[in-house]
Amino acid sequence: MPANDADAILDATEELVRTVMERNALTSDDMVSCIFTATDDLDAEFPAVAARRLGLGGVPLLCTRELAVPGSMPRVVRLLLHCYAEPETEAAHVYLREAVGLRRDLEGAQ
Repeated sequence: MPANDADAILDATEELVRTVMERNALTSDDMVSCIFTATDDLDAEFPAVAARRLGLGGVPLLCTRELAVPGSMPRVVRLLLHCYAEPETEAAHVYLREAVGLRRDLEGAQ
């Protein structure tokens, strides 16, 4: 996230939600709920507003704070999406921009 700015938060969150939906072949009908976390340095806008802008009006959304762990990556929005899926379906995890460094163990998450 380049800055604590409403447009930056909304644009990055929209990109995250859209990418998760595309890589997992999800529609809003597949979604049960979404939880967004944001680091303490992001407070200019609720990340869930971006999901609403994408048409997820019927999906319950929640925003909360990420733990403020010393030395953790700044300006990060995370998404935990609960959805209906076939049991054998493997989730495609998504890490964008600098966040790819958070889970280098997940091959293909970038």
